[in-house]
Amino acid sequence: MRIGIPKEIKPREGRVALIPAAVAQLVKHGHQVYLQAGAGVNSGYSDLDYRNAGVSIIDDAVSLYAEVQLVLKVKEPVAAEYGLLRDQHILFCFLHLAANPELALVLQDKGVTAVAFETVEDRGQLPVLAPMSEIAGRLAVQIGAVLLHAPQGGRGLLLGGLPSAERGHAVVLGAGSVGRCAAGAAAAAGAQVTVFARHRESLMRAHDLADNVTALPAYDALIADAVLNADLLIGAVLVPGARAPRLISAKLVAQMKPGSVIVDVSVDQGGCVETIHATDYDDPTYEHEGVIHFGVTNMPGAVPRTSSQALSSALLPYVLRLAEKQGLADPVMRKAINVSDGRIVHAAVAQALA
Repeated sequence: MRIGIPKEIKPREGRVALIPAAVAQLVKHGHQVYLQAGAGVNSGYSDLDYRNAGVSIIDDAVSLYAEVQLVLKVKEPVAAEYGLLRDQHILFCFLHLAANPELALVLQDKGVTAVAFETVEDRGQLPVLAPMSEIAGRLAVQIGAVLLHAPQGGRGLLLGGLPSAERGHAVVLGAGSVGRCAAGAAAAAGAQVTVFARHRESLMRAHDLADNVTALPAYDALIADAVLNADLLIGAVLVPGARAPRLISAKLVAQMKPGSVIVDVSVDQGGCVETIHATDYDDPTYEHEGVIHFGVTNMPGAVPRTSSQALSSALLPYVLRLAEKQGLADPVMRKAINVSDGRIVHAAVAQALA
């Protein structure tokens, strides 16, 4: 199969779908791989690195899209890329269509077969999404801790505290990959951490992270009490393919401490906080009711080398499956298809967009 890796153009998005060592495996399996010039540079990989792996370098996106069948991106196409899509294409990337009806309509109109990283489910897991979720969870704490600094408009609080000074309180909504990594990072920093989850198994895993982690069931009253006392609120709720449930109302946000911080990692699925909206790394934050909101939809793009390496490891097995002659009929890949023949075919995505 002819496989193309274009350069990402979302603001400050430095990731690349596959690093050279992973691409070499595709070439070994007989596939032709094309890379848009410079696509790997922000992750630390030169065009020469890819050439040495057997990749053909294409100067521009227009020529690359015209040449290939399978398009491997990291983030969803943006408006400037819509005109490059053709009905010959299988698009494999993060899509998050539940929060992006415009893109859903474009993909249907173009006749693209669109397969989403976040809806690849294998043996009860989300293997392609997981490493990016882990990175985003850790970044949520790092970024939130900095936003709590007074020069950033925050409360002027050191998240972990120190002897003779109070600890910050981090509240994490969700205990999946994002939530566990966020809770672990906040606990390691010394914060008082409260994690909310629906299932006892998730609560047990969160409780066992550290002595300064409290794990509680996701009851509305308990969440509200914790949020009112939070210095840092992290949204980490995911329903694969669907819109994130709204757990925190605008009324509750208005009652949070002035200078507290919200980092909603679930913003790419619409967000679990009513007052969140999508931002990017060019203008990542805004203030609402005295609370700093961070809504960047491509958080792992801030650490592109780490992210590209982790994504490549998780992604390659599924690219190899998809690139087979009957790849779209593979049981795992078939269930990950969001758009086909002009229709939304993934049930959760269709329900979210109805």
